[in-house]
Amino acid sequence: MQSNASRDLVVGLFVLVGLGALAYLSLQVGGLEFGSQEKIVLRATFDDIGGLSARAPVRVAGVKIGQVSGISLDDDLRATVSMEIETGLDLSIDSSAAIRTAGLLGDQFIAVELGAEDESLQDGEEFSFTESALSIDKLVGRLVHDAGVSN
Repeated sequence: MQSNASRDLVVGLFVLVGLGALAYLSLQVGGLEFGSQEKIVLRATFDDIGGLSARAPVRVAGVKIGQVSGISLDDDLRATVSMEIETGLDLSIDSSAAIRTAGLLGDQFIAVELGAEDESLQDGEEFSFTESALSIDKLVGRLVHDAGVSN
């Protein structure tokens, strides 16, 4: 009888550890963070954001420094992207934000390219220089059109 009780305890603990690991992985995939450090919100305006979505990563030199917190249209019908960025990073006011794709068919993210100015972007400010998403459809269309014109 004692061996069944200890076996049940071990199985129960194993199941709890498995459920805990599953919950942790689900939160990581979902992009949720608990006990995260303080962040600032920066904005960037783009003509075309392609398939960029909320919670897409924001990276500097390939290192994740934040994520997209929201996407909306401004009065000129351009996409305004809000990003939550880790505090303590001195992004100069002439830094640029560009929408890039991870791999050929991968997810899109925002790549921040650092500028050279001494003054830093503050909470609520906007990137002055942006580069919209590269559309494969438009590139193929332009290539086909240009090939037809040259003949």
